[in-house]
Amino acid sequence: MARPRLSPWLLWAALAAVAAALSLYDVFARLGAGATEIDRALVVYSLAPRIAVALLAGAALGLAGALMQTALDNLLAEPSTLGVFAGAQLALGIAAVFAPALGPLGREAAAFAGGGGAAALVLALGWRRKLDPATVALCGMVVAMVASSLSASLILSQGEYLFALLIWGGGSLTQEGWGPSGAIAAVLLAGALASVALARPLSVLVAGEESARSLGAPAPAIRIAALGVGVALATTVAAEVGLIAFVGLAAPALARLGGARGAHRLLAAAPAIGAILLWLADGVVQHIGSGETIPTGAVTALIGAPVLLWLLPRLRLADRPSSVSAGVRRDPVRVLVVMGCVAVLALAAGLLIGRAPEGWVVFGDASFAEMLPFRAPRTFAAAAAGAMLAAAGVVLQRLTGNPLAGPEVLGVGAGAGVGLAVVFLANGGGSLAAQTAGSACGALAALAILLAISGRRLGPERMLLAGAGISALCLAGLNAAIATGSPSAFALLAWMSGATDAVGPREAMVACAAAAALIAPLILTTRWLDALPLGAVTARSLGLHVRAAAVALAAMASLLTGAAALIAGPLSFVGLVAPHLARASGLTRPGAHLAGSVLLGAALTTAADMLARTLIAPYQLPLGLFASLIGGSYLMSALRRR
Repeated sequence: MARPRLSPWLLWAALAAVAAALSLYDVFARLGAGATEIDRALVVYSLAPRIAVALLAGAALGLAGALMQTALDNLLAEPSTLGVFAGAQLALGIAAVFAPALGPLGREAAAFAGGGGAAALVLALGWRRKLDPATVALCGMVVAMVASSLSASLILSQGEYLFALLIWGGGSLTQEGWGPSGAIAAVLLAGALASVALARPLSVLVAGEESARSLGAPAPAIRIAALGVGVALATTVAAEVGLIAFVGLAAPALARLGGARGAHRLLAAAPAIGAILLWLADGVVQHIGSGETIPTGAVTALIGAPVLLWLLPRLRLADRPSSVSAGVRRDPVRVLVVMGCVAVLALAAGLLIGRAPEGWVVFGDASFAEMLPFRAPRTFAAAAAGAMLAAAGVVLQRLTGNPLAGPEVLGVGAGAGVGLAVVFLANGGGSLAAQTAGSACGALAALAILLAISGRRLGPERMLLAGAGISALCLAGLNAAIATGSPSAFALLAWMSGATDAVGPREAMVACAAAAALIAPLILTTRWLDALPLGAVTARSLGLHVRAAAVALAAMASLLTGAAALIAGPLSFVGLVAPHLARASGLTRPGAHLAGSVLLGAALTTAADMLARTLIAPYQLPLGLFASLIGGSYLMSALRRR
């Protein structure tokens, strides 16, 4: 006899009841016996608006995600994965610096411009691949990472003035009135009316673009209209309450799981589920903390990122086999000599070139001797960090058989940040050895989770998306730590942007020693690095103990990433770009590939550090900013060509 099945909607009704109980508990606690006028005012102007904004923002994000997913036929589409939130945060930061007098409407316009611009860039990059779900999501991840690095650099350059912007970016629903609720309600009403009008055209579009065209439906116009409404909903929420990640991803996915089929039902169910999710998450936040210590957006990311990982095996993607173009054939010795000369020139430029009031200068003997104690530590530390990231990238690309793998895009760098945050929060910073150990342990944990999820069964693009989910989990934890406002928060922010201005001789010597100690043993693993990309069966036939080799290489890559991340931060992309450039130059054998990648990685980070130091002198920008811009542009170009 078939077991009776519980209706999903009864489950959502129960969750809504739990959320209501959590909210009413706070309200009744304020209005109980002995309540004062202050307690009543807190209920009317803080608690009640917070409940309203949680429901309205959740519904708006659920509707935005449903519109984006239906328009693009992409289960991974939502404001976070399309870069909308990161673009909105960057635009709001720029507006706060250059146009601080903007009112609420100006703030929402800035958020819409930034979010819309980021989404347009993502779609332009993915257009060549016909908006393939994996390509769109990966391009969105890269655009979001670059925009986040720019935002962090902007916040650091403005000090305390913009630090509140980062805390706001965590997505706190704390309210002081009904203004944000009214703004979100107005846009949600307009979005709901637009969705009613778009439901039928979107239903036609789901059948395929060719079918829609045969019925006279203008497919591009339908997509643009639906995406425009989704961006407007998401950026309004971002402007009013901050970045609430992954509600737009989870709500439509859970609606489909509950039986919502077709555009009409999905557009009706997703807002309701989004409202319940955010309402429940905010109620939990208020009862595990003060309601302000932990941003609600960090909690929703902890919910939504596992949903992303759960969705990966269920996506209808044509995962392409791992293939890497070797480039033109060249003599590896000559190529390595050229790369060595490039690395030496980059080091020399980092030590000799600077900015003076009259412009760019090359320092002579006397001035060079004066500047060397300040220049040498950060230059050599940057070179060591780049070399370690490049070596880790080579290991990860060959270990996973994925030519687009790297510490940054697989979530390993973000995992290193979580380990570093634990050390910071546990004892206020700790020693350099403790920071290195914490960073390495975090990187190893992230890589272990990735390999456990993929099991080498996911294709290259799915594995990168799994890395995006792990990065989201780790960055959510980092945002929660930063939003506490503790003394360690600003240090974590500086680390996230890859600031090297505080690197001294001791840190530089440790970085160079770590690079030498960790890269040298990789020379002994070239046989492993040559066999693993061929697959487990072939590697075993060649006499390789696959599991032992994979564990050893994963540990070495984690140590390299953990040590390098202390200098360059988690978003540099050097671990992806350097191995790609080396292979494109014809260095395909493991030994030559590793040596060339190390040289190019050192050159890239040294050049990025010099630009960060001199471009807007006397002010300095973080190394991670320029490295992420270079690497992010390269990755977007690689994705566009694939």
